[in-house]
Amino acid sequence: MAQSSTYNPALSGNPQSATGRTYPNGNPDLGYNPAGVRNTDSALPLHRKGAVVHNYACDGPAPGNLGFRWTYGSNVAAKNRDPRVQVVQYNEDSFVLRQNVCVHWEAPFTYLLFGNAGALLIDSGATADARHYPLRETVDAIIARWGQARGRSRIPLTIALTSGEDVAQNQGLVQFAGRPDTTIVPKPLEVMKRFYGFGGSWPSGTGRIDLGDRVIEVIPTPGTHKDGVSFYDPYCDFLFTGDLLFPGKINIGNDSDFIASLERLKGFVASRPVKWILGGHVEMMFVPGKYYPRFATYKPYERVLEMGPALIDEAIQYAREVKGKDMMLIRPDFALFNGVSPDQRTRVWPEGVPKIDPPHPF
Repeated sequence: MAQSSTYNPALSGNPQSATGRTYPNGNPDLGYNPAGVRNTDSALPLHRKGAVVHNYACDGPAPGNLGFRWTYGSNVAAKNRDPRVQVVQYNEDSFVLRQNVCVHWEAPFTYLLFGNAGALLIDSGATADARHYPLRETVDAIIARWGQARGRSRIPLTIALTSGEDVAQNQGLVQFAGRPDTTIVPKPLEVMKRFYGFGGSWPSGTGRIDLGDRVIEVIPTPGTHKDGVSFYDPYCDFLFTGDLLFPGKINIGNDSDFIASLERLKGFVASRPVKWILGGHVEMMFVPGKYYPRFATYKPYERVLEMGPALIDEAIQYAREVKGKDMMLIRPDFALFNGVSPDQRTRVWPEGVPKIDPPHPF
């Protein structure tokens, strides 16, 4: 069968519904096209001609699955046998990767997104040594498999950081040195600004990373780090916030910048749909207000990674409360540390946070 470069199997023989409405991204009446689906590349004929071009434009977030459990380490890190990099495929074009907590206690997340013209890796983890943290090997394998499925032999890769200052997210960059067809967004703040086209507008405005019909927006969000940025994916409706907002202990570097960045995100989200906020780590437990201490390599009761966009309002409210004060403040889904050690403790349990003790791990 002859196939155009934008062939969609959901349209084959059924270009319109009974009402005359066209389905440029899949007919939802067909069993393999659940509501909101963009395309069904897995149903493409095996004998295609040329590369598959995916249509990323559609109302609503791309379907995907975050219903799984992350590996949670071991009491004795040396005995852990879990994968060094856990890979979860959210959908055909979006992957979530996590570093093994026994390789590095912060267990950072990285995100690999694909478009018709290339791929984007957001953040690079906390370990440089590929023997302990084979990030490049893992990313290369995913890209090779994705390219084979899409009929593509060349897939340029861009690597961008939520913060070049954050050692838990920039150490894996060295593994990609000299990699062909690879662009690494520069770490120095002034160079990074020019790369995204911020110029003198920083921290206002937005930048863009065009993956080919899937344009990732870049939002300046300093506050925990001077060079902090967040990324918005209009395909999955995900907002990637790194260390600025995540379910864990948020160490505020500059409280004025932190509040301004949260307010900037609030304004951004008001004009765009956001399904989930995905941060760079998980440190909170599933019970409200409880978190794991630094250097813990066994975290069996973690909270889920994803956060609702309403959490931005809560973060703004309590960031204003700690502004100008050296204090920590615990909330059900995060804890703010402003001007104090990340090991700071409090005997005063915060009002409005249920006092629940987690089960004792065996």
